[in-house]
Amino acid sequence: MKRFYRAAQKNYKPVLMLCYDLLILTAAFLLAMNIRFNGAGLITQPAMALCLGMTLVSSSFIFLRLGLYRTVIRYMGQQALVAVLQGVTASAVVLAVASYLTYAGVPRSVPVIYWCFALIAVGGSRWLVRIYYQMALEIHKTRVAIYGAGTAGLQLYKGLIHGEMYKTVAFFDDNASKQNTLIDGVLVYSPSNIHEVIAERDISEVLLAMPGVPKLRRREITRNLRERGVVVKVIPGMEELVDSAGRVSDISQIYENILGRAPVEPQKELISASIAGKVVLVTGAGGSIGSELCRQIVQWEPAKLIMLEASEFSLYQIERELRQQKLDENLLVEVTALLGDVRNRARVMEVLQSFQVHTIYHAAAYKHVPMVEQNVVVGAENNVLGTLAVLEAAEVSGVEQFVLVSTDKAVRPTNVMGATKRLAELICQDFGRRFGRTRVCMVRFGNVLGSSGSVIPLFTDQINAGGPVTVTHPKVTRFFMTIPEAAQLVLQAGSMGRNGEVFVLDMGEPVRILDIARRLIQIMGHTVRDEANPDGDIEIQISGLRPGEKLYEELLLGDKVSGTDHPMIMRAEEERLSSEKLQLIIGDLKEACVRQDCEAVHRLLLASVKDYAPKQDLLDVVWSQMLEEGGDTRRLPVLTEGAEVTRLAIAGRSKVQRLTGETPQM
Repeated sequence: MKRFYRAAQKNYKPVLMLCYDLLILTAAFLLAMNIRFNGAGLITQPAMALCLGMTLVSSSFIFLRLGLYRTVIRYMGQQALVAVLQGVTASAVVLAVASYLTYAGVPRSVPVIYWCFALIAVGGSRWLVRIYYQMALEIHKTRVAIYGAGTAGLQLYKGLIHGEMYKTVAFFDDNASKQNTLIDGVLVYSPSNIHEVIAERDISEVLLAMPGVPKLRRREITRNLRERGVVVKVIPGMEELVDSAGRVSDISQIYENILGRAPVEPQKELISASIAGKVVLVTGAGGSIGSELCRQIVQWEPAKLIMLEASEFSLYQIERELRQQKLDENLLVEVTALLGDVRNRARVMEVLQSFQVHTIYHAAAYKHVPMVEQNVVVGAENNVLGTLAVLEAAEVSGVEQFVLVSTDKAVRPTNVMGATKRLAELICQDFGRRFGRTRVCMVRFGNVLGSSGSVIPLFTDQINAGGPVTVTHPKVTRFFMTIPEAAQLVLQAGSMGRNGEVFVLDMGEPVRILDIARRLIQIMGHTVRDEANPDGDIEIQISGLRPGEKLYEELLLGDKVSGTDHPMIMRAEEERLSSEKLQLIIGDLKEACVRQDCEAVHRLLLASVKDYAPKQDLLDVVWSQMLEEGGDTRRLPVLTEGAEVTRLAIAGRSKVQRLTGETPQM
């Protein structure tokens, strides 16, 4: 019974349309008879009624065979109109044949008149519904212009006509022969007066549809428009979309649609101040943020770009990409790729002094919440002690600027990753206050669309696999930004930072992860399967919050916020730890990491990071395994600098006692 109900619910529209067409054909026959007999054309003979019945039954099979009820009216095109013409013509022929077979005596002119009225009624009604639907959509559509009146631009235009988001009101094209021509009533303008046209036609966005144009020219067009405050979205060609086989994450405009706001545009002078003519080092250069920093830095003419990365494969990838970028854009920047771990202070010092680095962008960090939650000691070593090692080497080497890439998870953290990043911020604040050779600042932002481990690549893979798409909680919200936005924010903050300041981006309103999942399913051409639509394509499943994850993220710890030279970047004044307390914590943290003392590391994070409120007990995998096997986690011998150090049981004390008796050093 339930199956029958679903089938009926799915097919009721075609049934209604068929009933409507049969009524229309009946009315057309009666009208044709009345016109032929001057108002006396009523059906009075059984043969005439039989003739009409044969016509209606035959027309039903003909219309079904031609697929008139499989066509979605709002997407009806030329092929559907041809099918209507064929169906009505066949119906008129059937009428003439039925009249002959039943001896109904229908005049020969009646099928012709019948054909005219049926064509107008059947085809015209569908066309009117299509026009009404499109007019209703026009009210809510965003007015856009398409840059490129070639094949890709025309394909995009046809696609937008049937969409629900955009209305094309203008074309732009560099080809003079196409300018001042009309494409389906839309005028093609010269790009020379693009800003006047945008203002005059109230255009919100420009869609760049020029896949065949060299990448350098596309970047030039995009940069020129965005510098004037115009929102530009680069649209790939149809061949490019087919070749990418559903790799929607490569299409930048999808991220911007999900973002729910216009991207924050950079200010050139702020970026140039920290990069142009300087030797720049990016740590974690192979990561999502680090690699984007490198892509953008080479465009601002630094004297040299140094990339430091622990992963050989990631470093190879970004080096190869930058080599090609230099060729494409005719850049003369010298790029050096170096393997190295930021925890190795000697290696960092060697790099800084050998290349006389001016600016450091510190993006090396472990950032995946569940992963760091299961590897507590290593996470603290990399995120905290790694930052400390780079800071110390920078101060000794006379580096001008140090910019830490931080995260919104450092604000009132509920996980180890967020707590380690907040402790790294506290160290940077202390360095910025105590030392004057290096200007230190931090940049804090939310989730980055398209970065490794973010929801978009995960959701895309799940959708391509046929689902389900997993969302941890229906109320989870996050602040989002694009990778270019994140990199630009870091670069601009570097020129404004002083004395351990924290910078945050005005990221608008937080976005629900559940809404992102729904939007991405629709963008990829599928429907959501839920109670309202049990026949949908992709199901969304609620999997439950992961270890250390919280429902809402924040960007600020307090209310002390001031503006900067950039209208969308804010400067936050936040609490700091005293230098003495911080030095003791760092000394103890070093010892705890050497001893792989997971509990001590966790206790130090609790003692140093205000408002750190973990939602679960320690989940470190190795630590948990030792407990399960009954090992004594209180005494683990570890060799360091030739001496055996034994971990002591620490009960109820916030400070880990040092075995060697040394005074804690920064």
